[in-house]
Amino acid sequence: VTIGHSTKLSAMKPAQFDALATRLANAGIAVTTLPATDLFLMGQDATENMPRGVAPAHRLLDRGVNCSISTNNVLNPFTPYGDCSLLRIANLFANVAQIADDPGLIECFRMITDRPAALMRQDYGIRVGAPADLVIFDATSPNQAVAELSPALTAFKNGHHLFTRILPTLEAPPR
Repeated sequence: VTIGHSTKLSAMKPAQFDALATRLANAGIAVTTLPATDLFLMGQDATENMPRGVAPAHRLLDRGVNCSISTNNVLNPFTPYGDCSLLRIANLFANVAQIADDPGLIECFRMITDRPAALMRQDYGIRVGAPADLVIFDATSPNQAVAELSPALTAFKNGHHLFTRILPTLEAPPR
């Protein structure tokens, strides 16, 4: 079972949050935060000190709850912006949640990769016999990919090559 949005979690007092997080973890209930939609919709009626409720997935992870970061609306009335990039959404979440350390950014990356795969009970990982679904980013680490919004260089689905992004070539200036 997975619940989405869960914006009220951001407004709970610590003891209340801890109690609910424990219950979620014990029940095996996962949480998917949808920061782009929630940031756009929350607080529209406020005239000052606008709430921007985004479920604190990073704090739930610390308490044993499996979490993922996603988007469910793009270019519609609920989220009028976006490009369906989960890496961009992970970066947005890191900004909103004020995550700036490498372990936290790695967890943001995991919340768009292996953590959602686990909650959907999908076989995930690179190994012999696993589905050949793969995206290669122009980054040396998951935390770099999230921090820098590294572009996808190439991707494969079921072993079939889907695309290759040609990197720009730096030309010598005219003399």
